[in-house]
Amino acid sequence: MQVERTRLYRVRTVADSFDVSVATIYRAVESGALRAIRIGTGRGAVRIPGVAIEQYIAACESAAVTRAEREDQDEAGFAAGGAA
Repeated sequence: MQVERTRLYRVRTVADSFDVSVATIYRAVESGALRAIRIGTGRGAVRIPGVAIEQYIAACESAAVTRAEREDQDEAGFAAGGAA
């Protein structure tokens, strides 16, 4: 997804570009992992700034690397006889 940092994106657009459900994006917003803004009164419309999408992608990449490193360490410990 080519992201324009200053643009505001609809939740559906972000979900489609990540190939996930809209609910997944709303969960990321509700958990604070993905920053969003609400425009209007009442329920309003949720929009996600392009810069927030970039930050979210970076955080997901970092989490994936950390998980892979942890799994590599676990496997190395098992191979060295660290686990029974």
